[in-house]
Amino acid sequence: MSILNETCPLNNGLTIPKLGFGTWEIPDDQAEVSVKKALETGYRLIDTAQAYGNEAGVGRGIKASGIPRDEIFVTTKLAAEIKDYEEAKKAIDESLERLGMDYIDLLIIHSPKPWDKFYEDEHYFEGNLEAWKAMEEAYHAGKLKVIGVSNFEQVDLDNILNHASVKPAVNQILAHIGQTPLDLIQYTQDKDILVEAYSPIAHGVMLNQPMIKDMAERYGVSIAQLAIRYDLELGLLPLPKTENPAHMANNANVDFTITEDDMETLKAIDHFTYEEFEQFPVFGKTKR
Repeated sequence: MSILNETCPLNNGLTIPKLGFGTWEIPDDQAEVSVKKALETGYRLIDTAQAYGNEAGVGRGIKASGIPRDEIFVTTKLAAEIKDYEEAKKAIDESLERLGMDYIDLLIIHSPKPWDKFYEDEHYFEGNLEAWKAMEEAYHAGKLKVIGVSNFEQVDLDNILNHASVKPAVNQILAHIGQTPLDLIQYTQDKDILVEAYSPIAHGVMLNQPMIKDMAERYGVSIAQLAIRYDLELGLLPLPKTENPAHMANNANVDFTITEDDMETLKAIDHFTYEEFEQFPVFGKTKR
């Protein structure tokens, strides 16, 4: 069975496709075509965000695919800067409007901190609880099927777990070969929260790593396939992104297993530079 037909259980009794299609940096006017192609390839989990500015295009792509809405799992993210109940409530309705949908399958807080405060010590505990309250209300109202978080460290997770009535179902984090926060992954999984891995191919810079290239050749797969399989072996849900239809299909062709020894080798790889992408907080933070 193709991984595109497999699902992961969530802690609220629902399931989520085991491999997703990310849309970061796909412009709104191109998102319709890319999402439609991904759905034609077999993807059923589409990941967007308010900050990406392409929710409308994603919604158009889903509609243009002709695939029934209830067969597609749509994720979007509450902007990192929103740490207020009323703002969050308004933003949820705006996302629904832009997507052209009656409900969103998964809404997650994009970051515990506003992006321009990402390196500061303040964790915005109260603000995140305010946003979470709005999300819980939308969840109970049926506007959201699942709610979760992104880029949350242990203390941020504990803040929600200790004060909220609805447990996060997902924590979406940066996790790939060369950047694997194993302690955070284990802690999150121990709390029965699914870990999603964005940028599983390190936004492409992994393609230049000789050791990873050599191992991929030994397995007879592409570097991207090895990277995606690595996350799957860790129990993560990868969210690769590409606008190339051939790469979409290739990324889903991961029916192989990485040996325990090779997994240990991959886990031990040190951080490598993200080059021009280190301007983004989530990538730049790995150097700190």
